[in-house]
Amino acid sequence: MSPRESLLRTGRWRAWEPVLWLAAFAAPLVFPSHAALINEIAIVALFALSLDLVLGYTGIVSLGHAAFFGFGAYAAALFAKHVMPDPLLGLAVAIGGATLLGAVASLTILRGSDLTRLMVTLGVALILLELANKLDWLTGGADGLQGVVMGPVLGTFAFDLGGRTAALYSLCLLLVFFFLARRLVRSPFGATLKAIRDNRLRAMAIGIPVTSRIAVIYTVAAGIAGAAGALLSQTTGFASLDVFEFHRSADVMLMLVIGGTGWLYGGIAGAVVFKLMQDLLSSITPQYWTFWIGLFLVVLVLVGRERLLRPHTWFASRTGGKKP
Repeated sequence: MSPRESLLRTGRWRAWEPVLWLAAFAAPLVFPSHAALINEIAIVALFALSLDLVLGYTGIVSLGHAAFFGFGAYAAALFAKHVMPDPLLGLAVAIGGATLLGAVASLTILRGSDLTRLMVTLGVALILLELANKLDWLTGGADGLQGVVMGPVLGTFAFDLGGRTAALYSLCLLLVFFFLARRLVRSPFGATLKAIRDNRLRAMAIGIPVTSRIAVIYTVAAGIAGAAGALLSQTTGFASLDVFEFHRSADVMLMLVIGGTGWLYGGIAGAVVFKLMQDLLSSITPQYWTFWIGLFLVVLVLVGRERLLRPHTWFASRTGGKKP
């Protein structure tokens, strides 16, 4: 099988994928009382998708991915408040701004070790957090940017109080960016990213322009993260300093730990599990829900995702391959 045929074969959609997406789009209509939660899951899934391009496919660890998420959120909110309330135009502005920021920030991760990149990416997010706090005449400071009113999507679908329009809007954009990311990682360009992730020195030795590849994928991931941030501010009508906080980057990292990296559905699956657990546990024990999520993550790491999902694998490893 030629490399081209292999890429075409891996790029085909499985039979279960359209069913999965149809179920996702039907969820806000079938469960209207949970439309706001579904909208939030779609947003963080898009955010996780953007980080997976950097971490899972290129091997670049980042603790400051919230910088692009927050920049997109404020860009869309400011555009809607001071220029035009059209959601799609605001989304385009947020993506453009976050992409430009990502292009500049990519220069900071091209050298150094993984620890250096962790600190640099975290520093970028902290700088933007402090700027948003000090420029209170523009961003609202600690009080947040209030009074953001969004117009209807495509001039027809107005945002309702139940959140169904917001959920469908976010799901549509998640599907669009998922499709684009899928085409990207299953192209020859995506194959070079995996080569860089597996062995950077070998990738350089065979002629792959490692520096430019890292800069491009980091810029693309920043634009997608900016889109996720724009969705948050557009669907909630509010932008606050919280979008730049460290927990944003940490949460999305945990989602990839849960769902798996280097697999686009991993970020989506991790977002679903994380947000559902957060919603359920916080309703049961508002004070200690983080403890139970932490315990789940510890068990997941110690036991392993594959063994946790397929207990017979773990049993076989303990019994020398004998079936119960």
